[in-house]
Amino acid sequence: MPRRAAGGVEPRSRRSGPIAGGGPRPARHGSSAETASITFAINHMTMARSSFATLLRAADEASCAAVEVRTDLDGPLFDGMNVASAGVLARERGVRILALAEISAFNDLTADRLDATERLARTAAGCGAEAIVLVPRNDGRATSSASRARDLRFALAEIRPVLEAHGVKGLVEPLGFDTSSLRFKADAVEAIDSLAAEGTFRLIHDTFHHHLAAEDTCFASHTGIVHVSGVVSTRPAARLVDADRGLVDDDDRLGSVGQLDALVQGGYTGPVSIEAFAPSVHALSDPGAAVRGSFDHIAAALAALAA
Repeated sequence: MPRRAAGGVEPRSRRSGPIAGGGPRPARHGSSAETASITFAINHMTMARSSFATLLRAADEASCAAVEVRTDLDGPLFDGMNVASAGVLARERGVRILALAEISAFNDLTADRLDATERLARTAAGCGAEAIVLVPRNDGRATSSASRARDLRFALAEIRPVLEAHGVKGLVEPLGFDTSSLRFKADAVEAIDSLAAEGTFRLIHDTFHHHLAAEDTCFASHTGIVHVSGVVSTRPAARLVDADRGLVDDDDRLGSVGQLDALVQGGYTGPVSIEAFAPSVHALSDPGAAVRGSFDHIAAALAALAA
């Protein structure tokens, strides 16, 4: 049975370490986008209409430690910029590239998907990204739990040497949708541990998918990144979709702040990346300012819980 995360928050170090390689960056003192225990990042989906350069500028202005970059937005990766140049631009801004997203249906591994994984891992290494994101099949196909577990272990075993050859990690993101072939983080942890591969694979704890899956346990020691978003829709969890995911505020029904509190209590000190899919967020004239406001809300709420 899942274990409930422990209660109570204890202040921790101000700066999180990297997911893989390249030691932690110097702290930015006085940042409103940091708490005593976590640092914030921006997933490019939150600013889906912004260029890579604008994303980096917004992160820098919000004193964010890092960004996540996506391959599924309009236009080419890095807006067509050379991979190495993209990495240089990020470093000049003092912003880490946490991860490149994503390889879809990674647990339904084919030769083509393995080739795509190798290409994305090579690109990540080329720009200095620390990881790539691995997303499970999400088509509602009915399969047995045994076959899903077998397919997951096979995929992880095949992908592992590819990642290790390029010096990047794989971030496994369970999806809480009923149609997902990997809903629960517990199943991912079991597969990773069975391969003794926790040095190569880490979890993404997504507060939206954690809510949808109704999973109690927060696997802090296995978590590499936390994705946060806020939902205000009153529809049942089973009817929520990505477009419902906005910024985190007082009206969030996912309990994102409570989930972060539980992760910190469990020892998590990694990055927290805001990932909003809502068209209303994408349409904001100044999404960076709205993101900073959401960071401030989360930081204040966590501080209140820790008081």
